[in-house]
Amino acid sequence: MSVYILVVDDEPDVETLFRQQFRRELRAGRFLMEFAASAPAAIERAMELRDPTLILILSDINMPGMSGLEMLPEVRARRPDVPVIMITAYGDADTRRTALERGAEGLLTKPIDFSVLRQEIDTRLGQAA
Repeated sequence: MSVYILVVDDEPDVETLFRQQFRRELRAGRFLMEFAASAPAAIERAMELRDPTLILILSDINMPGMSGLEMLPEVRARRPDVPVIMITAYGDADTRRTALERGAEGLLTKPIDFSVLRQEIDTRLGQAA
């Protein structure tokens, strides 16, 4: 079974960054990473990846149109089985509280500590096995 991680961010260089950071895991087939450039596209893709194959959504908060915080309750209502971790440049207490109240499993601040993110992914992979 292939497992997916969906990364949501409107910045095009985020895909390159994530693919570089996780190149070994991606080459080894530990998981697949998909990317959505907007919250509506992410909601649509989350609905398409059925069964337990989608194990984690990583979403930026600040995006044009629908923000990550606006997307969060919608994606959680449609896919309550999939944890969502929000990513933001502004890790203030209000943002953290709002994200958690809307259903986020956690909040990572930019620049992302990829060792922390790897641990989070390893946890999700262990749960999916």
